Amino acid sequence: MITAARSHSAVEPRRSRRALLIGLAALAGLAACGSVSLPTGQGAGVSSSATGTLASLRATAGLGPLVPDAQLEQSALQQAGYMASRERMSHTTGWGKDFASRMKDNGVRGAAAENIAEGRFDQQKLFDIWMHSQGHRRNILDPDFSRFGLAYVRDGRDPNLRYWALVLGR
Repeated sequence: MITAARSHSAVEPRRSRRALLIGLAALAGLAACGSVSLPTGQGAGVSSSATGTLASLRATAGLGPLVPDAQLEQSALQQAGYMASRERMSHTTGWGKDFASRMKDNGVRGAAAENIAEGRFDQQKLFDIWMHSQGHRRNILDPDFSRFGLAYVRDGRDPNLRYWALVLGR
């Protein structure tokens, strides 16, 4: 869009900036609302498909299963969307929001953790990768966690590339 805006008259970029500012103001208003909306989008709803995998992984460590949680899934979807829009993995957004402040903004209280990934792989391979990484494995097997949300967003240029986020909480 920026390239197209540069090829138009000087009036067009002003309209684009104005529309962007209006959109950002609307998003800020929605963020301040305090209510949690249900996850939407292509990678929403994948938490339920991961329930069995997570239960199996945790059972091998003598732990109980994790329950899918819409609030945590929404947080995961937001982060996956942010990473896809920036085409890079990060626990911090471009607006300076770190994991703790994002959880607070989403109404998530208490201990929480986040695993992220980027790649051309399915959910089974995703968990295989995380279980072979000490920090990611520790998060998944943390006995303090009882809920989770998993989501992904596809890269806009490569539909096989997904940005994944798993948010775990009490």
